[in-house]
Amino acid sequence: EETMSDDIHEVYAVCYATHTRKRSENYIFGDPHDEMTSIAYYVWVIKGPHGTFVCDTGFDDVAAKERARKIIHPVGEGLQALGVAPDKVDHVIATHMHWDHAGNYDLFPNARYHIQDTEMAYATGRCMCHQMLRIPFSESDVLAMVRKVFAYRVEFHDGVEELAPGITVHKVGGHSKGLQCVRVKTKRGHVVVASDSCHLYSHIDEGRVFPITYSVGDTLEGYKTLKKLASSRHHIVPGHDPEVLKLYPAMKAGLENWIVRLDVDPKV
Repeated sequence: EETMSDDIHEVYAVCYATHTRKRSENYIFGDPHDEMTSIAYYVWVIKGPHGTFVCDTGFDDVAAKERARKIIHPVGEGLQALGVAPDKVDHVIATHMHWDHAGNYDLFPNARYHIQDTEMAYATGRCMCHQMLRIPFSESDVLAMVRKVFAYRVEFHDGVEELAPGITVHKVGGHSKGLQCVRVKTKRGHVVVASDSCHLYSHIDEGRVFPITYSVGDTLEGYKTLKKLASSRHHIVPGHDPEVLKLYPAMKAGLENWIVRLDVDPKV
């Protein structure tokens, strides 16, 4: 195994919560099918020769109650099941600062946070004076990130940046003004953790847009970016699709519908 390349990583999706809603609530212009559907909430873990990178931090019980969501396995519990001790995590990639991606802010006391310049400016600037744009942000999450900036624990990125060999962040925007996706080199090619640059497979496959969005144009252009960055359509991992849990194998027996491995081929 001496010839192992230093830029190949394992990638996992850790599901921690679900929410039932009408299908039409997932699309601008609604949807002709009025049935109930569910969305899943994930954090992602990248493991490799350069340590552990946690992508997004999810939300905790307090936020779940505030927003009427259901936590199944707290984020910390999922990480422990994956063999990751949160206080040993060195890097957290904040794809954006919406409440369901930026909570649990005391879970990683020793991590450096990676965020786009644009997102921090957006979440602390004039746009937050508009109630409609503020909906997906929680004041306490944003304040927690500001505190990390002042504790010298945040690294800012502008556009495309390599965090380690085989791990790059790419600013996509759209859903949130400074949203970034993460491209990871794995043994099956380049996997793209889209986070909310694509909520559901149907968004990218049908060119549709989730209702919470800063820019419809940037969201749609972002789908092109995801396709360019990923080795194939089956290397794009959407941010909230429960299908991810069905398509990819569990990390090990007993973790079905909880922790799945994304660096192996999906059942397509």
